[in-house]
Amino acid sequence: MFSLQTIFGQGMQFYTLLEDAADAAHDSAKALHQMLKAADRQPALDAFKLARLREREASDKISQELVDSFITPIEREDIEALGSALYKIPKQIEKFADRYSLATQHLEHIDFAPRAAMLEQASGVVVEMVKQLRHMKLEPMKQLNDQLRALENEADRLMLELYRDIYSGKLDSLQMFLLKEFFEILEKAIDRCREAGVVAYEIVLKNS
Repeated sequence: MFSLQTIFGQGMQFYTLLEDAADAAHDSAKALHQMLKAADRQPALDAFKLARLREREASDKISQELVDSFITPIEREDIEALGSALYKIPKQIEKFADRYSLATQHLEHIDFAPRAAMLEQASGVVVEMVKQLRHMKLEPMKQLNDQLRALENEADRLMLELYRDIYSGKLDSLQMFLLKEFFEILEKAIDRCREAGVVAYEIVLKNS
């Protein structure tokens, strides 16, 4: 049964829950960047597990609120789509961290930090885009969307540079495999940020 608070609040709790999910995704990206730029680069997986737990809790609350609430500030399908997109960001980051913890000894000469910094930037833009949903103003959202697209384009450019390194003949077969796999996981994490940003942008397009 829906509550009077939900009716009079017009379902504003959904914005808070989506912001919590975006913040958890950003914290996961920040933890990854911090790990990869540290001198020892030893994986501390607790930070990633905590971010994923927060993300799951926010996702579960969004699903429950969609069942319990009579009023939503935006279409239910849009809330579900954005919640799902945000959920996938820390999931992808945790995938990198888990695998990295198993292969650290083979990756000590490979610098992932610049790509991780880009991922942190992208997830930060997503946080700002989700916060903008409360206002439904197109111009600020368009600027953030352009910023996120530029980060995605730069990530694609760096991937091309990566393939030049892979095929340079300077790496052994194991290094080639690991380099390709880990950078592709990072690239996919940035793509997940882009997907979440697109959903947020389209929500504002429909409602502004």
